[in-house]
Amino acid sequence: MKQKIYYLFFTIMILTACSDKESISAVDYKVNEQNSAIEWKGSAPTHFHEGAFKVSGHLQTDGKGKITGGDFTIPIASISNFDLTNEAEREALLNHLKSPDFFNLAVHPDASFHITKVEPYSQTGSNANMMITGDFTMIGQTHSIEIPAVIKTEKEKISAEGSFKLKRLQWGMNSYNDPEQQLYILPEVDIKLKLHLNKSTS
Repeated sequence: MKQKIYYLFFTIMILTACSDKESISAVDYKVNEQNSAIEWKGSAPTHFHEGAFKVSGHLQTDGKGKITGGDFTIPIASISNFDLTNEAEREALLNHLKSPDFFNLAVHPDASFHITKVEPYSQTGSNANMMITGDFTMIGQTHSIEIPAVIKTEKEKISAEGSFKLKRLQWGMNSYNDPEQQLYILPEVDIKLKLHLNKSTS
């Protein structure tokens, strides 16, 4: 009788352990590319331009909603402009941004972001609840950046919205950096992150 009880107890312990392991296994979320974007705003002293890039990629959680990693790709060819209504002017701007003066699309067709850490964040005046830290690669250079973000995690989806200033000179985007010249572009670019991810079914 004692032996039967022992085997029953042992079986229950194994099933419980397996159940716990499954409940905390990693979960993958894929970017909903139709609803996600990386928005940008570049400014000069007298004017500005703004637009967006498409973004693809995925992130992982530990099964309890905590983000443990992620990788994202930003195709430079997807760059768009919001403020110019004249089509010829818009195309001229976008072609210039794709040139060696800026993103050098022909040599560096993608930018990428690799998450290294996501931690709780709280600061007066900010509604961000998490700090995303990661390695951002652009124009062949990689540097660490931090993005305060509002992250909402649900069972089947995750959303992340945040903003930060990208110091373009740090990645070697040095064109139009002389305040004495006719065209001077400020060294910081405003970036807004708008990501919507769905739980992967594969």
